[in-house]
Amino acid sequence: MQHMATTVTLLLGAASSPGDVAGRDGFPCSRLLPRKGRQTRPRWVLCSLKYGCLGVGKPGEAGGRSGASPVYSSLTVSPGGDAAVAVVSSEQKVYDVVVKQAALLKRQLRPSPPQTPAVARELESPRGGLGEAYARCGEICEEYAKTFYLGTLLMTEERRRAIWAIYVWCRRTDELVDGPNASHITPQALDRWERRLEDLFAGRPYDMLDAALSDTITKFPIDIQPFKDMIDGMRTDLKKARYKNFDELYMYCYYVAGTVGLMSVPVMGIAPESKATAESVYGAALALGLANQLTNILRDVGEDARRGRIYLPQDELVEAELSDEDIFKGVVTDKWRKFMKRQIKRARMFFEEAERGVTELRKESRWPVWASLLLYRQILDEIEANDYNNFTKRAYVGKAKKVLALPVAYGRSLLLPYSLRNNQT
Repeated sequence: MQHMATTVTLLLGAASSPGDVAGRDGFPCSRLLPRKGRQTRPRWVLCSLKYGCLGVGKPGEAGGRSGASPVYSSLTVSPGGDAAVAVVSSEQKVYDVVVKQAALLKRQLRPSPPQTPAVARELESPRGGLGEAYARCGEICEEYAKTFYLGTLLMTEERRRAIWAIYVWCRRTDELVDGPNASHITPQALDRWERRLEDLFAGRPYDMLDAALSDTITKFPIDIQPFKDMIDGMRTDLKKARYKNFDELYMYCYYVAGTVGLMSVPVMGIAPESKATAESVYGAALALGLANQLTNILRDVGEDARRGRIYLPQDELVEAELSDEDIFKGVVTDKWRKFMKRQIKRARMFFEEAERGVTELRKESRWPVWASLLLYRQILDEIEANDYNNFTKRAYVGKAKKVLALPVAYGRSLLLPYSLRNNQT
């Protein structure tokens, strides 16, 4: 007879002192502390993907809140507690990427692909110089992301232009599967786009917009991995329309949105006075991307359903006694409201995780990030205001609220980094 395996989740707290991870939103977690006399090592906390404690460790072990972002992962264990076959979860895969990006930033190293001289790279751009290329990126950013664009104007010119270049590449990539020509996009087209990305990182841009990003990566420690991962997210959209559980959805959200945070941190920069680790800042940037994408998913349930897509965890739908057919019918019921409350709560938890990291960025880089965070989080409020009808009503933040959010975001951008607040008397 086979032993039934139980799946639990490992939470790696980046802080090293005992008891520095506490629960959040009423979900306490207990640390697995090292045995007395042994060298202190990073400790894991057992928590589920739904943020519920699995009761490992003694009651009351958890202490103060950690300044580092937690990382959720899965491990398969036998009923007796002995580790069986490890299951590498989406969270662990993403955490590995986060660690690599943070290491690049800490060492201020650039990725290894050989770079051609800047002059040669500019000449290889089909037309126009780098100044014109960056200006065009700024125009595109202003056209499609006005609030974010306004926030970037406080940044230094070099950082501002670099963020525009990253934004434009991400938008062009997203347009491949969501734009007017999406029905004609094939896996082979995405393969060509990835080869073009590799050429761009090697200093061989195809056009003016590529040239702006190609120049940007010579000035900041930006790695190609998050860009490749975003393309993988587009591949997922071509072949997958359902997600078994949150672990699968987490990976998708990382691919299409969490990657943006990892691309941006090297450009935004960490405040010189910050005491936060690079890993925690990257973790917070990842959390913001995940929160934004989860919010997109909850806002667009009806629109996606009309395209035959359901970006909601299937196991959680079943648990809520809901089915795909219920979503296609688009009727708001008490079961749907209860289900949505849970999904919104999860998205808000990621926003909360992101907030601490925003304060650790360079002061001049915080405004656009705060603006994005505050505006996206308000979409969740609008879903609630619509009585959870995201089938036929599209939740959006009105122009007046967007304008009001800008000074609030600016005020928050002036706050002391979270990692320094406990040191102030």
